Amino acid sequence: MEYRRLGASGFKVPVLSFGTGTFGGKGDFFSAWGNTDVAEARRLVDICLDAGVTMFDSADIYSRGAAESILGEAIKGRRDQVLISTKSTFRFSDEPNDVGSSRFHLINAVDGALKRLGTDYIDLFQLHGFDAQTPVEETLSTLDDMVRAGKIRYLGVSNFSGWHLMKSLDVSNRYGYSRYVANQTYYSLIGRDYEWELMPLGLDQGVGAVVWSPLGWGRLTGKIRRGQPLPATSRLHKTGDMGPQVGDEYLYGVIDALDEIAKETGKTIPQIALNWLLQRPTVSTLVIGARNEEQLRQNLGAVGWNLTAEQVAKLDAASNVTPVYPYWHQRGFGERNPPPV
Repeated sequence: MEYRRLGASGFKVPVLSFGTGTFGGKGDFFSAWGNTDVAEARRLVDICLDAGVTMFDSADIYSRGAAESILGEAIKGRRDQVLISTKSTFRFSDEPNDVGSSRFHLINAVDGALKRLGTDYIDLFQLHGFDAQTPVEETLSTLDDMVRAGKIRYLGVSNFSGWHLMKSLDVSNRYGYSRYVANQTYYSLIGRDYEWELMPLGLDQGVGAVVWSPLGWGRLTGKIRRGQPLPATSRLHKTGDMGPQVGDEYLYGVIDALDEIAKETGKTIPQIALNWLLQRPTVSTLVIGARNEEQLRQNLGAVGWNLTAEQVAKLDAASNVTPVYPYWHQRGFGERNPPPV
C-alpha cells in the first residue's frame, strides 16, 4: 500500500481509506448504503489492515452516530494500528445548538465522537460543511484549542467553496492557528468540478484531497449499462436524486471508455476509475466504501499498478466537460494560467 503526505503536513495516509457510511444502516438514506453490523465491520477492518488500508473515515451523522460506534467496536484493542478520520457540522439533533461550527457545538461534537469511537484522540477531524452563521475566527480558535489539547491531530474540511477554504486558511495564518491540511471532496471521472478551483487552491496552499464517492455516487461500479435498468441492489434507487446528477449519455460515454481500457488491462471498471483518480494532482487518499467483503476486495485491486499515459488521456477526453464561468475563460489563458499537473 502506497502512503502519501496529507497536503503539506508531515502526516502520511494510505492512498485508499475505508469509509464507514455503510455501518449501521439507520434511516432510509443510510440503509440504502448498507447495514453493516459489528461482526461484519470487524471482518472488513481485518481485510483492510491486511492490505495496508489503515485509515477509516466516518461522521457523526452517519446513521446518527451508529457508524462511529460500530467502528469503535470494530477497532477495539488495536487503536494503535489504525488512523481515524471523522466529521461534524451537520445537524445531529433537534437541540438549537446541535449543529454548525460554533465553539459550543464543536466541543460537544468532538467529545461525542471520542466517546462513540472509544478513543481519546482523532487523527483527522473535518468540518462536514461550511457554517456561514459562525465567525471563522471562533471555529478555528476552537479547533486549535482541541489540537493543542491532544483531542485532534490534524484538521480538514469538506464541501467548502474555494473562498470558504481560502478565508479560513488566511485566518489561520493571521493568528497562528492550526491550518486545514485536508479537503474531503467529491471527485470522480464523472464529477471533475474539483479541478476547476479547489485543486489549484490545494496545490498552492498545501491542502490534500480526501476523495469521497470516487465511483461517482455508485455509477461507476460497472453494473450500469446503456439500455439496461438499474441493478436491483443499487443504492441509486433511493439516493440517486440526492447526490450529484449525471446525464445519461455523458455517463455512458465514460463507461464506454472504461470498457475499452478494461479489455486492455484486465482490470474492472471500478479499479480503473479509482486508479485514474490516484494519478491526479493533490489527491492524498480515496475513501472507498463496501457493503461486503467482495466489493472491498475488488476496490483494493485499484492499487499496485498504473494506467498508461495514453489510457489516462482517453479517460480525460471521455470525461471532459466545459466548465462554468470563469473557468472556461481561464482555459483560454493557459500561457499564464496553466491547468494543474
